[in-house]
Amino acid sequence: MSQKSVVLHLYRSLVRESKKFSSYNFREYSLRRVSVGFRENKNKDQNETKELIQDALKNLEMVKRQAFINSMYSTNKLVVE
Repeated sequence: MSQKSVVLHLYRSLVRESKKFSSYNFREYSLRRVSVGFRENKNKDQNETKELIQDALKNLEMVKRQAFINSMYSTNKLVVE
């Protein structure tokens, strides 16, 4: 896979997992961080991109874990939801 397709796959995976948060605040924060993080790093060179991909993979696993934990302890929906 080319680096561009790997980055796009990572972005989509992070967005998909971020949408699984049951809490509105966690969900919106996570989506915002993914969007801002990828925008900030879109013009990096290949060596930096490889390191950023490794960081994003770690973050993806963390988001998966946190979304699962958040769904286990869900609360009532907020008014804004």
